Amino acid sequence: MGVVIAVASGKGGTGKTSVCAGLSTALADMGRTVLCIDCDIGLRNLDISLGLPDNGGLSFLDVCQGGYPLSQAARHPDYPKLAFLTAPMNCPAEKIPMESFQDMLRRARTEFDYILLDAPAGLGAGFRLAASAADRCLIVTGAGPAAVRDAARVGEVLELMGKTDIRLIVNRVDRDIMRAVRLTVDDVMDTAGLPLAGIVMEDMQVPLAAAFGRPLLRYARRCPAAACCRRIAKRIQGFHIPVALG
Repeated sequence: MGVVIAVASGKGGTGKTSVCAGLSTALADMGRTVLCIDCDIGLRNLDISLGLPDNGGLSFLDVCQGGYPLSQAARHPDYPKLAFLTAPMNCPAEKIPMESFQDMLRRARTEFDYILLDAPAGLGAGFRLAASAADRCLIVTGAGPAAVRDAARVGEVLELMGKTDIRLIVNRVDRDIMRAVRLTVDDVMDTAGLPLAGIVMEDMQVPLAAAFGRPLLRYARRCPAAACCRRIAKRIQGFHIPVALG
């Protein structure tokens, strides 16, 4: 059975969506079948980070309502094992039936190895929709105190929802800045109170890949952020990969 992973964040601007896209393409590049779902209703942009900016595609609501099968989810031209469902534009998260969403994911578990849900930032209805059906949760944070505090709050809410597999990804890590403020990744982990899934280095290739409409792992295969996403993807699969800067 496939594994459903919610990728969440306490606030916007942490790079959650680019991390979700990086992990999805890395898993697909390793031969895993992956379904990537944009759950950020009204502010969807996962397609851009995946390198699918011109893809209209099905929304997950189209599938939830029974009008289309999962087999018609958009397929990535560079990653044949990666399928994508976008977010609906005109239906608020509060109006989406939790039962039909979870039923769709139960079907997806039989067809894909991994289902990654790009949850909207914060703790609103869209976040709860994605988190409710997740087997694992990844919280993406920056190293700044406000982002870490928000990540800790998201972790607390997930625990109250009964989630036990919750891990932290520290994104956009800049060695020089962290050294200047005498901050370590261990400090971030301690403040958030969450175990670490991995770190992703600050990398100008990330916005450049999005600007050119290319997935990061194809646009700059050897860049630091792409290497970090590959390492985290291996950990997701159960491989023991040490955490390293760069």
